[in-house]
Amino acid sequence: MSILHLSFYSAFTLSSLGLAFHRTHLISALLCLESMMLSMYVALAMWPIQTHTSSSTILPILMLAFSACEAGTGLALLVASTRTHGSDHLHNFNLLQC
Repeated sequence: MSILHLSFYSAFTLSSLGLAFHRTHLISALLCLESMMLSMYVALAMWPIQTHTSSSTILPILMLAFSACEAGTGLALLVASTRTHGSDHLHNFNLLQC
């Protein structure tokens, strides 16, 4: 395994561990999701270079577009939840209550 693969795997693993263990605020969960998407984007962008493929793929651009949509939706949810609940603490949210 090269150092490039190790850095991508460690970035994704640290982001998922941050999402699993440090879930106190909604913004920290959104940042962990964004860092996971960023590490996946960089890995997909470097994939044709690693496999010595001459054709470029559209997959990294498509993933970047979905990541931007996910970030916009996450920020909209953050603003809406802060307005209704008063803070972005995840323990204040009850999914069973409308």
